[in-house]
Amino acid sequence: MRKVNTGGLLLAVLITLTMCFGEFAVAQTNVWKIVHADIVDRLNGDIKADTPTADIGIYYPSNLDKAFTNKFSINDLVAEFVKAKDIFAVAGVQLNLLWIKTGDIKPAFFEIQANDISRKTPGGNYANMYRDSRRQESGLSREAHEAFESIIETHPDNDRTVYIVVLQDVFMSFYEQQDERTWEIRTITTGGLSFPAYSYQKIPRKLRGVITVNKSDTRGRGLVAHELGHKLINVSHEYRDVDPQHEVRADGGLMLYGTGTEIASGKDGRWHQERLHLSPFIYIQKNNDERVWNADYAEGGHYYDPIYGDKVIEFGLSKESSAN
Repeated sequence: MRKVNTGGLLLAVLITLTMCFGEFAVAQTNVWKIVHADIVDRLNGDIKADTPTADIGIYYPSNLDKAFTNKFSINDLVAEFVKAKDIFAVAGVQLNLLWIKTGDIKPAFFEIQANDISRKTPGGNYANMYRDSRRQESGLSREAHEAFESIIETHPDNDRTVYIVVLQDVFMSFYEQQDERTWEIRTITTGGLSFPAYSYQKIPRKLRGVITVNKSDTRGRGLVAHELGHKLINVSHEYRDVDPQHEVRADGGLMLYGTGTEIASGKDGRWHQERLHLSPFIYIQKNNDERVWNADYAEGGHYYDPIYGDKVIEFGLSKESSAN
């Protein structure tokens, strides 16, 4: 009988995994426990077959700082999810909560820098936000990649599932123009960050459904609903005649910083409802339990991805840059 060197075999497997997944290869090491299964069942009591549906999973770490959990508890997050269910139901999409899970994570991941800005340059003056995002695809920072790889469990529908991950602080950096010749890097802390496809086209498929949340929207609209809008509608902060920007504070639609909840339709509504129903995260469950998924992104999910057809808005310098 041939003796197998299991130590050598394990080393070979680890080397192979690193080669396959790159320098950021990280094992999924956290042990997760399902909690509040009764609440999940109640929330899903209205789920129907033959209705556009998005699957949502929630990870709420159990070892977060007490000062944070006193401010934003699992119950607060569930309340946010309920608001989101109501808002998306009006637009014809139901949110199916798969589970709520809790477990310890590495404390170094309580606070992370979201994006790697080291290889990006300012957008310049010749293309709008979405075309520049296509040219300079954002990637995760090393620590964000390691954090999410250690949290998100592997399963066949990873790239079709939305994951709400609670962390204490998530920082995002971007260039902001100060005057005609000057750009500065601005870093902000986020209450929620959706890592949307229109910007994060370099995100690994397994992780592309991640959304981070660390507070409630006390104005009543719902922060989770807003972040789901970024992920599922795949647009920035915009509404009707308001073109997208990094931050837009106004009442109106779901995608502005305000109290609005509308997911508008038609060209005047910037096709938000139509784009929602084209999202690769949406499926229809047939009575025989077969799932029929929407088409996947054809070009990584930029704003003008072919799956959206004519459901895009040309604005700013888009027309001059339409060949890009």
